[in-house]
Amino acid sequence: MGHVWSAYVTSPDTAPDLHKLPTFNPLYGFPEGREERVMIATQEEMNKAQVPLDRRDYCAHLFIAWYKCRRDNFPNVFACKHSKHDYEHCEYGDFVMRMKEYEREKRLLARAKRKRLREEKEKLKD
Repeated sequence: MGHVWSAYVTSPDTAPDLHKLPTFNPLYGFPEGREERVMIATQEEMNKAQVPLDRRDYCAHLFIAWYKCRRDNFPNVFACKHSKHDYEHCEYGDFVMRMKEYEREKRLLARAKRKRLREEKEKLKD
């Protein structure tokens, strides 16, 4: 309920839209630049491994390795716990990255709103 409450009730004008791309420059605030995230698994590899659409993200290469290990060690799928851990760790890192991007967008929208209100207040004074 936290996102719904903040996005639609308390501050709908500063809550980022989850279905749209970010509105600010991704390099804004990063003078040294940012490390670009690169997909390791290609589309062909994912098609060949029959990776489900909801698993085709930055961690797809680890998902493929995990399921290959499961297939190779079938009765003993617990032998692949390290592969599963690597995949889940990558997914968690991806989740954290997305939440940081959401929070960054939210703070930049709030900052833009404060600047806009300050400019309007200065115009009214003049």
